[in-house]
Amino acid sequence: MQINLKRFTTQVEKFIQTPSSLPKIIIIYGPTASGKTRLSIELAKYLSTEIISADSRQIFRYMDIGTGKVTPDEMQGIRHHMIDILNPDESYSVGAYQKDVLPIIETLHDLGKVPILCGGTGLYLDAIAFHFDIPPMEPDWEYRSRMDSIRLEQGNEYLWNMLFDRDPHYAKTIHPNSHHAVIRGLEVLDKTGMSKSELRQKNAPLFDTLFLTPYDGDREKLYNIINARVEEMFALGLVDEVKNILSQWYDPTCKWLSTIGYKEVISFLDKKCTLLECMAQIQQGNRNYAKRQLTWFRKYEIWKY
Repeated sequence: MQINLKRFTTQVEKFIQTPSSLPKIIIIYGPTASGKTRLSIELAKYLSTEIISADSRQIFRYMDIGTGKVTPDEMQGIRHHMIDILNPDESYSVGAYQKDVLPIIETLHDLGKVPILCGGTGLYLDAIAFHFDIPPMEPDWEYRSRMDSIRLEQGNEYLWNMLFDRDPHYAKTIHPNSHHAVIRGLEVLDKTGMSKSELRQKNAPLFDTLFLTPYDGDREKLYNIINARVEEMFALGLVDEVKNILSQWYDPTCKWLSTIGYKEVISFLDKKCTLLECMAQIQQGNRNYAKRQLTWFRKYEIWKY
């Protein structure tokens, strides 16, 4: 999407020059393929600052093409944090993200810089912008195994409906195929009697936050860009990327390989669909994901500067 950089720099200058008792951060949000990365880099160059990724999959090494990870050339010398910090078979949480990112922000403030957070994972952005208090909770592996057995017998939709019946508000934020998140939601309900949404208590904000998005509201254009981006992923070697991950380290049931772009390629490699069907499924999955992101980000509109 086209970016009117002057419009954004004007907003940034007004924001920076407005006095505040809180240190300032900038959050660049929006649906997948909307131009967040490009805007964040241009603004980081303009402000001589650094970027903190807020993408729940780009934290993993080796998952590059399928996640649309920024390349070294695209970074243009701008330092990026929270990219390539874990292997795909390692676990991570919103609470861990919050714990890791707050010290980075503090360091950048000490250097006189205004940090830029950029990404499409709403939970990550919320944890920083709204200072959620996320209580730690040990996983109940026996419960998860039992729920996964139900899923394998009855299907993802059945398990999602179990969550929806008990916690419709939270269930609406999760795709039925994100079965790990569905199981975690059910687990929290069983252990605490509370929704995961209820457990995230807002505290007093830590930062004065400017919310910016490159998305211009043209959904048809966005979907066309998503479709073209998926085609480019295959041209860049997405299938080989998945093969490489599977052959060297990871089991196909690894949590992060069950996300969009990876689970479909694994189905193709298992000869469950053709290459064209695989591509179409990834395009549809990303379009659906963009819809959910747009719903999530509506609350940011009232905070826009």
